[in-house]
Amino acid sequence: MTNDVIALSAIGVAILFGAMSPGVSFLLVARTAMSSSRRAALSVAAGMGFGAFVFAAIALAGLHTLLTLIPSLYTGLKVAGGCYLLWLALKMFRRPSNRSNDFTDAAEVSASKAFMTGVFTQISNPHTALVFASIFSAALSKNIPPVMYIILPTMAFVIDVLWYAVVACLLSTHGPRLAYIKYRKFIDKLSGGIMALLGIRLLLK
Repeated sequence: MTNDVIALSAIGVAILFGAMSPGVSFLLVARTAMSSSRRAALSVAAGMGFGAFVFAAIALAGLHTLLTLIPSLYTGLKVAGGCYLLWLALKMFRRPSNRSNDFTDAAEVSASKAFMTGVFTQISNPHTALVFASIFSAALSKNIPPVMYIILPTMAFVIDVLWYAVVACLLSTHGPRLAYIKYRKFIDKLSGGIMALLGIRLLLK
């Protein structure tokens, strides 16, 4: 029991650090919080958490071995993920600039659409499944207790949702949203550029 607690703690810390590292997920939640609403950003956070749940379950199911053994499958998933990120980048670039400082001009995104955007963004990089698999392999014994198949994906979900919910709540306050509306054109172009670079990186690596 003690070993299981230690393993869960180590995995939880690793997942948290992974979620906190700057990347596509953080960028999407932050931008949604500033440009749309807290509700939409929290929905994106929930989508990110669901994506983490899926990848944790995939890693435990051993599908990462399949991705490793069949390079064409892994490559195909990477290409699909990279194209999705480039599509998101294009949407950011093409968003019309609005110089109004009225918060009512912020584009409201439906909760369901925001959730699905979070899910697709999180699972756009199949490398994440391999990262989860590496973490689990390093922290768990060969004989994984059945309860871990429930606990680990759930823990990945909770950690990701809580972290991105904090980001959503902080950046949807008056100050950050006012800054976004003031510098909307620049922030959209910068966000689109970063998203495009991450998509290209995923396609090439």
